[in-house]
Amino acid sequence: MKADSNEQALLKGLANNDSRAIETIYKENFNTIQAFILNNNGSYDDARDIFQEAMIALYEKAQSESFVLTCQIKTYVYSICRRLWLKRLQQLGRYTNQVDSLEETVPVEEDLDNHEKRNAAFAIMDRAMNSLGEPCKSLLEGYYLKKLGMQELASEFGYTNADNAKNQKYKCLMRLKKLFFAQYNIGE
Repeated sequence: MKADSNEQALLKGLANNDSRAIETIYKENFNTIQAFILNNNGSYDDARDIFQEAMIALYEKAQSESFVLTCQIKTYVYSICRRLWLKRLQQLGRYTNQVDSLEETVPVEEDLDNHEKRNAAFAIMDRAMNSLGEPCKSLLEGYYLKKLGMQELASEFGYTNADNAKNQKYKCLMRLKKLFFAQYNIGE
């Protein structure tokens, strides 16, 4: 029940132009919206525009005495942003399904849960990479992020040949996997 009263306090603060409430809603929701739009043919500026439109819609609803929020603020904001973004994609000709046939509020709890699980897994992977140590961290970043070939990695890290670099990369990957799943299984 505490979360419900906190959500109601945020809505009341938003309706009264309380900068702390607005900032809290922004901090708790913008990254999710940005990730959604970036993953769906959008840009950072698109995410800001869509989020701003959703905040205005939420502000207008919050000012109405009759408005009753039946879900979490993050779910409501996400559904507004999703609908607005799909409409914009449709207008730009990049989305073919008919958006008008969607309900006013799209059920997005499952999407949001999946997104949060993926973000948690990324955070665990980041911690695992940081605890991996050198040269493994740099070797894996070189191969997977910088897309360096085995010969380039061998010369950069001082291995005698590409096969030795490949073997070391495999060992590092297994260490990373072990670190990741040790932390991941704790969280479940």
